[in-house]
Amino acid sequence: MKSQVLLQGDYIDENGSLVEQGYLLIANGQIEYVGRENPLTEEQEAETYKMPTGSIIMPGMIDVHIHGASGADVMDGTDEVLSIMAKALPAEGTTSFLATTMTENPLHIENALSQTAFFIEKQKPGSAEIVGIHLEGPFICPKRAGAQPKEFIETPNIKLFKQWQEKAQNQIRLVTLAPEMENGYELASYLSSNGIIASIGHSDSTFEEVKEGIRSGISHVTHLFNGMRGMHHRDPGVAGAALIQKELNVEMIVDGVHASPEMINLAYQSTGSNRTILITDSMRAKGLGAGSYTLGGQQVTVENGRAYLEDGTLAGSILSMKDAVKNMMDYTGCSIADIVKMTSVNAAKELNIYDKKGSLTKGKDADITVLTEDHEVFMTFCRGELAYQRKEEQV
Repeated sequence: MKSQVLLQGDYIDENGSLVEQGYLLIANGQIEYVGRENPLTEEQEAETYKMPTGSIIMPGMIDVHIHGASGADVMDGTDEVLSIMAKALPAEGTTSFLATTMTENPLHIENALSQTAFFIEKQKPGSAEIVGIHLEGPFICPKRAGAQPKEFIETPNIKLFKQWQEKAQNQIRLVTLAPEMENGYELASYLSSNGIIASIGHSDSTFEEVKEGIRSGISHVTHLFNGMRGMHHRDPGVAGAALIQKELNVEMIVDGVHASPEMINLAYQSTGSNRTILITDSMRAKGLGAGSYTLGGQQVTVENGRAYLEDGTLAGSILSMKDAVKNMMDYTGCSIADIVKMTSVNAAKELNIYDKKGSLTKGKDADITVLTEDHEVFMTFCRGELAYQRKEEQV
């Protein structure tokens, strides 16, 4: 590949506007130019791609909650599985992600943390980048465990978290916890004061307990409606607080299974594109079809677009980011500019990496997704390297 890559087509600028027939120049893994005029002289060379009619060049998507894909799971704790995930995700438009652990044997959690940290240090451009770790559990409420194994749930514990953060070489960026549990508010406060996102999830908090959690540092909601106290007309619960409290960024699994299209639309009317973050929460079965798989040592059946445990409990998803985009537009009528916020801008700002990712701006990493007119992924660049290109027979 030549040292420079030139993309030509419609693109979303940093302010969310659609610019028609513009140019984007990539050099040395970063965005060198974005604008309406071709930045190259006749003497300059670049690998040039003219995008199909109706397609849109947008910032690469950031998935802050993903356990696995293509047969791989973060809890497997090996370089091989992390590499499989990183190579598979650009096909769905994802260029960055938080490797997400789950409630499990503490030794397995420690292994996953240390191996992921090791992988982060040596990862190279050309595949989706792990930008940190999402610790989902084990500091959660047993009543709202969902598919998290109850036998490994721990009381919120700052000392244990510090131990794990050391194993993770300070790569834990987001922690899902139930603040109403003993020492929960203290852990939320510790996380927040140390620049780590404290997220309420797998929680049975009342509305008042959520507000106390916010005062303690909670700023994020893990997979809205799932693994939480639902809305009641005398207690809005965690779900209601997510819609009401403007301090909270809200994850949504938009697959039509974890929440109905109507409930996603209702929630979006409250959260809007500024507080919503689309996630997949996908497990290893994503991309492999129906069959029998494992999650945290538990048997999971995948059929008819659902992943569930033997007792029928939903066990993550097989959702892709590109399908989350299509569904969100169908369910809510939101614009592609709104989608850019929900798949890239909001996560980049929350993770404090907006100086490098989240928009098509000169000097940022060339993490770029191109969607076709029907919102399929046409092309994905990860830090300037072509990581995925749709085959001609797919177009």
